[in-house]
Amino acid sequence: MEFPFDINQIFSERVSILDQTLVAGRRSAERPDLQGHIATVIDELGRASAKAQQLTAPITSASKLQSQRHQLYLLKDGESSGGRGVVVGFLKVGYKKLFLLDRGGVHIEAEPLCVLDFYITENLQRHGYGLELFDFMLQHKNLEPMLMAYDRPSPKFLSFLAKHYSLTQSVPQVNNFVVFEGFFFFNRSGLSSSPLTDQGMDGFFGPVEKGSPKKAGRRDQTLLFNGERSGTSGTEDSPMAICSSSFPPAIGILPVLPLPQHEILPQQGAPSSRPAFLPWMQQDPEPTVTSHRSLQGKTQQPTGSRC
Repeated sequence: MEFPFDINQIFSERVSILDQTLVAGRRSAERPDLQGHIATVIDELGRASAKAQQLTAPITSASKLQSQRHQLYLLKDGESSGGRGVVVGFLKVGYKKLFLLDRGGVHIEAEPLCVLDFYITENLQRHGYGLELFDFMLQHKNLEPMLMAYDRPSPKFLSFLAKHYSLTQSVPQVNNFVVFEGFFFFNRSGLSSSPLTDQGMDGFFGPVEKGSPKKAGRRDQTLLFNGERSGTSGTEDSPMAICSSSFPPAIGILPVLPLPQHEILPQQGAPSSRPAFLPWMQQDPEPTVTSHRSLQGKTQQPTGSRC
């Protein structure tokens, strides 16, 4: 999109980040006439986006950006138009408090980062500009696309998300926003490795559905030592259940010491009241224990399988 003024003079960077101040750099902050040009660019882009989406009124304008705490990423091509530059498109995002339904129909209150408007000039589409702009926003926000919500995405935008980010399975909502299954997966597990940490789980999800990685770790340890959770390589009754590789190395590893030191040798003729989870305690037949003193110094280290 071309304008009668020099785009490179207004926007010094290839991707400029605008907010309610309508400032694209130190130069535009010192010159009010440049801020007027910035408002003109935003208004023209908003009208073009509304027309492409067949909306009755633009949802992006300079006045709306000044009154709302949103951010607008503007992409330019500084080498076109005889070195004056052209505007390629824009992407507007912002945080919104939403009431969402997960796949099971449970209501969740969340305040995710939302894509509110996304537009690339028609004659510059299918040149990789949209992917460049969207990736820039993700890196700037340090966020994964599955953790975002999308306000009334067009079929073309949904195809864009499916092609470049494999976002295909959306969860139906009663509002105009679209969220994908990964959005609720990270909420349920509480173990997200994505950049949810920069905004905090407390601020992202409501108190009903949020999880704590520390609490999850303590819960796993409790289940481990109570014998109520099995691993992937055995069942709950199997002696190898607590040796599963699904647990961290620091959890559930018992020191292997000579049996007489801990006085855990089975007594002759006495049935065991607890399951034998040590491999060497399952060997048949059991040795006859005459006395504890006579075995001292003779008992060798068991050679059975270890965790």
